[in-house]
Amino acid sequence: MAGNWAGGGSVTLDDGSTERIRCRASYAVGAGGNGLNLSLVCASDSYKFDLRGNVIAERGALSGTWSESSRGINGTLGGRGSNGNFQVVASAGGFNANLSVTTRGNKQSVVIRAASGFRGASMSLSRS
Repeated sequence: MAGNWAGGGSVTLDDGSTERIRCRASYAVGAGGNGLNLSLVCASDSYKFDLRGNVIAERGALSGTWSESSRGINGTLGGRGSNGNFQVVASAGGFNANLSVTTRGNKQSVVIRAASGFRGASMSLSRS
């Protein structure tokens, strides 16, 4: 998973409208192989998000912190992961989002679902 990824997808905004997005992701492994630093930046014509996170894995359980700089929010995350599949919930002061990442070789699928702020995003990335 380590390295740089790029691709596109769509974002569904709070009003229900959908826009195409282009995304770049970067992952770096740390903490003796149990940690992951991530950056995911996506933009459309009228929408942008810049997600950063630090995750630690311990026996399949994931925990860590995240931030989204364009909106100035940050919080915690927790979930499960193994064999290239990660399911986490990101939380911050009344905001919750489900994040699913599936990696197979040089292809990656990222799906984000939230109840507020924006409804979700889905993207397909390839290792660059």
